[in-house]
Amino acid sequence: MEGEGMEWIVASLHRLVSWGASSAMIFGGIVPYIPQYRDIRRTQNAEGFSTYVCLMLLIANILRILFWFGRHFESPLLWQSIIMIIIMLLMLKLCTEVRVANDLNTKRRAFAASDSKDEELKTHPKKFFLDFDMNFFWHWSRFTDYIQCVLAFTSVTGYITYLSLDSVVFVETLGFFAVFTEAMLGVPQLYRNHQNNSTEGMSIKMVLMWTSGDTFKTVYFILNQAPFQFTICGLLQVFVDITILLQVYMYSGHPPKLLSHTTHATSAKAL
Repeated sequence: MEGEGMEWIVASLHRLVSWGASSAMIFGGIVPYIPQYRDIRRTQNAEGFSTYVCLMLLIANILRILFWFGRHFESPLLWQSIIMIIIMLLMLKLCTEVRVANDLNTKRRAFAASDSKDEELKTHPKKFFLDFDMNFFWHWSRFTDYIQCVLAFTSVTGYITYLSLDSVVFVETLGFFAVFTEAMLGVPQLYRNHQNNSTEGMSIKMVLMWTSGDTFKTVYFILNQAPFQFTICGLLQVFVDITILLQVYMYSGHPPKLLSHTTHATSAKAL
């Protein structure tokens, strides 16, 4: 009886740890974006967050879900992708609303200072997805345009995946591109730090959150025998995070270079 009780306790602890790890895997990825969302909402300023992070994560997680249809992997990883897509759409909605509101205020001030309404309208043209103007890609004036783009991408890639599910090469390549896209999120920040010869303005706490989250995620991939693409790209992501932390040490005390506005543009993972 005592042995059976001990086995029950061990089994219960194992289930508890497994449930905790799965929950952390599902919701851990969205944690860094919660303070960003609250910050943008509070300040009504989205300049500090690049919507390209939303683009990259939407692509990565849509491809990961399509990969699941060709090769089933752990359910928590699937749910993580679904929740991340929802969070990125919410981030896009907020950023678009804030940016449009700020642009409107700028227009009003410019209009008040100008005698020409036509000139003011030329300076601030509206941009729509259905215009198919690549100069304005991912800089549209309405949230619905982003939804249209996401639906178009999902439809095209979904149809191609449906036709190619019998191809092992296609399915494995799809899985690789899904996790590789996400693994590259830190590279723009890495390059930006190198160009500036400084990490000034970068949140060290956020990088530590990336590193701990990516390390946990990679260990989870290994322990649960996730597809090899997940493990390889997880290790790559941890390597990028650690390299950014090394930059913090290397550039400490270095004055930042004076670069152009375009060089200082917020990267995918930057705050």
